[in-house]
Amino acid sequence: MLGVHVAASTVWEILKEAGIDPAPERASSTWADFLRSQADALLACDIFETVTLSGARLYVFAVIEHANRQIRILGATAHPTATWVMQAAKNLVMDLEDAGCRTRFLIRDRDAKFPEMFDAVLADAGIAVVLSGVRVPRMNSIRSIMERWVQTCRRELLDRTLIWNLRHLLHALREFEQFYNSHRPHQGIANARPLYPLPAPIADPDKMARLDIRRGDRLGGTLHEYEHAA
Repeated sequence: MLGVHVAASTVWEILKEAGIDPAPERASSTWADFLRSQADALLACDIFETVTLSGARLYVFAVIEHANRQIRILGATAHPTATWVMQAAKNLVMDLEDAGCRTRFLIRDRDAKFPEMFDAVLADAGIAVVLSGVRVPRMNSIRSIMERWVQTCRRELLDRTLIWNLRHLLHALREFEQFYNSHRPHQGIANARPLYPLPAPIADPDKMARLDIRRGDRLGGTLHEYEHAA
C-alpha cells in the first residue's frame, strides 16, 4: 500500500510540475443536469405485456412526459411488429404536434421490438432518441418514472380487471389514461394532476369542517374519483 501511495504522489507531482491539473473538473454536464435542464422536453416510452382470460398475450405501448407525468397510451396489440411500432411513432408525433409539445428527446430501452425506423420517424420530427445505458442507475432515472407508471397500471387496473380481449383492454386503458391524467394526484408534481394546476389550499376553518366529498366510479368501481360536492 505504501508503494501505491508513493507512486500516486509521484504522478501528482509530475503533473503539477508540468502545469497539468491532476484533478480537472468535468466540462460536460452530468446526466442529472441534463434531466433538469431538459425536463420539459423529455419523454420516456415502454412496451409491456399483459395476459387475457384466454391466455393470449397482449402488448401495450405507452409514453410518459418527464415534467408533468402525463401519460399517452399509444395502443395495444397481440403482435408488436416493426410496422405497428413505427405507426405508433407516427401517431405520437401527430399527437405532440396537435398538443403543441416541444419534445426534443425520447428515452427508451434497448428492446428489440423497436426497429431502426422507429428512431428515424422521431428524428424526422426533431426528436432525438436516447438509449438508456446498461447498468447505469442514474441514467435510468427517467426510465424509472415510466416503469413506476407500468407498476401503477398493473396494480390499480390490470391486476384488478379480467381482460377478455384486445377491445376490452383498449377500453380499460383509455379509461385509466383519462383517470391518471385528469384526476389522480402525483407526488412528483406537488400532488397536482397532469392536466390541471395545483388546487388552491382551503384556509377557511368553516369550509374544512364542512367538507362534502362525493365519490364517482370508473370501470364498474375499479377506479374511484373523489370531488367536492357543488
